Amino acid sequence: MQPTQADSEIEEEHLLNFVVNSLGDDLPIDLGENVEVTTETLYEALAGASAGGTSINHVCETTEDSPHANTVRGHLTDQFDLETVETVGNTLLQRDVLETLPDRPVEVVADLHLDPYYGEEDETEALYFSQAKRGTTAFHAYVTLYARVRNKRYTLAVRQLVAGETTSDALGEFLELLDGLDLRVKAVYLDRGFYNSTCLELLYTHNYAYVMPIVKWGETIQDELSSGWSRVIEHELAGRVTFPVFIDCVYQRGRYDEHGVARHGYAADAPFIDTPQDAREHYSKRFGIESSYRLGNQSLALTSSRDAGLRLLLFVVSLLLQNVWRYLHWMYVAAPPTAGRRLWEWSFMEFCEMVVRAAWTALGVRRAVPANQPLDDRFFR
Repeated sequence: MQPTQADSEIEEEHLLNFVVNSLGDDLPIDLGENVEVTTETLYEALAGASAGGTSINHVCETTEDSPHANTVRGHLTDQFDLETVETVGNTLLQRDVLETLPDRPVEVVADLHLDPYYGEEDETEALYFSQAKRGTTAFHAYVTLYARVRNKRYTLAVRQLVAGETTSDALGEFLELLDGLDLRVKAVYLDRGFYNSTCLELLYTHNYAYVMPIVKWGETIQDELSSGWSRVIEHELAGRVTFPVFIDCVYQRGRYDEHGVARHGYAADAPFIDTPQDAREHYSKRFGIESSYRLGNQSLALTSSRDAGLRLLLFVVSLLLQNVWRYLHWMYVAAPPTAGRRLWEWSFMEFCEMVVRAAWTALGVRRAVPANQPLDDRFFR
């Protein structure tokens, strides 16, 4: 069967324009008077650094028409503080995503991502402190909300946690956001960072079905998870909320203990979950979110800046690039036959490479470096 002939093409320049226009529409920059640099140039440098997984410094130093890196960072830092990026960033992330969501209940995922910090704690902003992980207790903490559609993940919101805040603060905002969207939610999947009485009460208050793994707090639940077979129990947390816990037992010889039985508990309250196996299988769907972070690391601009607003902006742009790629892949690159859609092969890495090449072209990539002596025959053919 011959591939369906496409009606048009998306060129590298179009991809860069799409990203720059998206940023400019929702994150406008007030440059003031008598400023030579343009908003488009600032966002071309930002898009090139993000898609290339490199720094703004590197982009500006290897292109001839870009402003100095300090100019780019200075305008971004002056314009976008932490609160502004959190507020406007969610609008930016939802910009085209909502158009692609189906007219049926979708699954959403809330996740806590801890980026370890090893510097001086009193010399940076917006740190979050948690249990020791990878040699530190200080982190840049980001809470994200995803919609899971057709095995693809679209970011709907991002929130940075700082010292004194908890995951329940972010979850409360996310659930209010979901209440305000024209979106039907099948269930909310949460990681163990949300396992506390306040988060559970919020889920019941907003009437959302949910699934999350439990933490072994207290002797009662430790005893339940140390013996017996798959079952469902009622558990009370902090004397404030009672909920069903699905204990799933899996026999895997030699991996866990001398009996080879792994017991995992899931706090779950959803109409489609009847057995512990249901809880395990449905919760396993959220594991794909880790691939979003791996993709995000490919498109996360590098920085040593301590400014919380700039760091969050770079994180939002990395998530935006994933959203744009999935949106364009589905809406424009997919071939729409009579039944369903067939996606042309187009990886996220290729998408990022195309954006980088377009940014280099727009900013005048440096194609020669000075030489301190004449070139010999080895340089010619």
